[in-house]
Amino acid sequence: MAHLSFTEHPASVGETYLLHLRRASSFGTWMLIGGLAIFVNALFPRLLTGVGSNIVARLNDRMVVNRSSARQSVPVGEP
Repeated sequence: MAHLSFTEHPASVGETYLLHLRRASSFGTWMLIGGLAIFVNALFPRLLTGVGSNIVARLNDRMVVNRSSARQSVPVGEP
């Protein structure tokens, strides 16, 4: 069975465990808020128009920017 490490994935994205915990928790919270906004909009089309899609777009930008900056900080010769 593969050894599970609490630091392997965070390190692969250029973060410490605690930083990854904070960022992933924040990201997940915003995903839940966006999902709820979209659900409310599905039930009541005049409410919360654009809120869910704005949150999704912002999260996508945040993930792409974070991924790009993390890859740029990795020393040459490492993946």
